[in-house]
Amino acid sequence: MKTSHARTRSMVRKAYGTVARKAVSCCSGSSCCGAPAPAKSEGELGLSCGDPVSFSKIRKGMTVLDLGSGAGKDVFIAAPMAGAKGKVIGVDMTPAMLALARKNAEKFSARTGLKNVEFRKGVIEKLPVKDGEADLIVSNCVINLSPDKPAVFREAFRALKPGGAIVVSDIVLNRELPPALKKHAGLYAACVAGALLRKDYLGAIKAAGFTGVKLLSDRLYSASGTCSDPITDKAGKALAGSASSITVYARRKK
Repeated sequence: MKTSHARTRSMVRKAYGTVARKAVSCCSGSSCCGAPAPAKSEGELGLSCGDPVSFSKIRKGMTVLDLGSGAGKDVFIAAPMAGAKGKVIGVDMTPAMLALARKNAEKFSARTGLKNVEFRKGVIEKLPVKDGEADLIVSNCVINLSPDKPAVFREAFRALKPGGAIVVSDIVLNRELPPALKKHAGLYAACVAGALLRKDYLGAIKAAGFTGVKLLSDRLYSASGTCSDPITDKAGKALAGSASSITVYARRKK
């Protein structure tokens, strides 16, 4: 592993581990990525930038894979849609988040009677899943935290069954950020400093082998939705108009 990649993962793991241990959102009820926060439920820490599950048309019996599942919010939304014969797998690299997600899974099971969720430890550049294990892959403001985004999309392609699809919400840059902002750990954990230019992000999806790439939602990033710390507060003006929150659909051909 490249030293810079290891450093990035360590920074992200530390940032989200702290959130998990506190079990509170750094965003005071709004999304770190500029989207409105949904109603609170199991796994909701306000760390998302979109709502990929609502675009996904999940059917009973499907196997759904959530990349960077955190405390499990999207896993628990998808699970009733997949039903008892389906499965929803969350993958996360942060031990504290996985511990919180598994506690939330117990509450979810007690509330719904469903036992169709599973959380696995791993990095999204090397997914702990078999080839063709998933019918659908979702991700919510996580891929832009990866130090190797093309590898994430290649792994997603491998993990999908032929005919499967990805629906991912993420942050993309509309223009390059100033070098000083790219180095801020706080901005990286707030989904911004590690983001790709829009054309590069969509290009990485296509390069992995996906077809039918289309935008399902597209809105300008709002710095007011970021974590209320000195770094993001001071960077607000520089970030305005620099990034967008998008939801993208793509499929693996049959």
